[in-house]
Amino acid sequence: MKVRTATPDDVSLIFSLIKKKAEFDRNIGAFSGSLRVSEEKIRKTLFGAIPFSYVLFVEDSGREVGFALYGFRYSSFAGQPSIWLDDLYVDEEIRSQGAGAALMSHLAQIAKENDCTHLAWNADARNIRGLSFYHRLGARITEQKGNQCWLTWTP
Repeated sequence: MKVRTATPDDVSLIFSLIKKKAEFDRNIGAFSGSLRVSEEKIRKTLFGAIPFSYVLFVEDSGREVGFALYGFRYSSFAGQPSIWLDDLYVDEEIRSQGAGAALMSHLAQIAKENDCTHLAWNADARNIRGLSFYHRLGARITEQKGNQCWLTWTP
């Protein structure tokens, strides 16, 4: 598995993976709304003068099979950043083959390079397979309200 950073040429690929992630979330009951994202919005917000988030792709045999969308947060009390993982998605046929682990390992390296205190994200409690994966990484649930779990990981 190879991990690479998205470029402006990847906008349509990012858009297609966001749609796949939304469909996955719909199927487990975690998302019932409509997507308001567009390729134009992705180009403006991820590749504009101020990028608001970043995207990593994981490739298997030269084909993008998943992505992670993340951004940095800053704690004035700690005086350090952390990473907020907004989306992690791997195509169903490639799950449990190391793609998610490759993305998380790359994020851990980014966190270390930027002196981040931790990574954080939320996950739906109905995503049993995903929660099991996060647990194996060493992430812990810090809070749960209904089906929403907040997780942290200090690699």
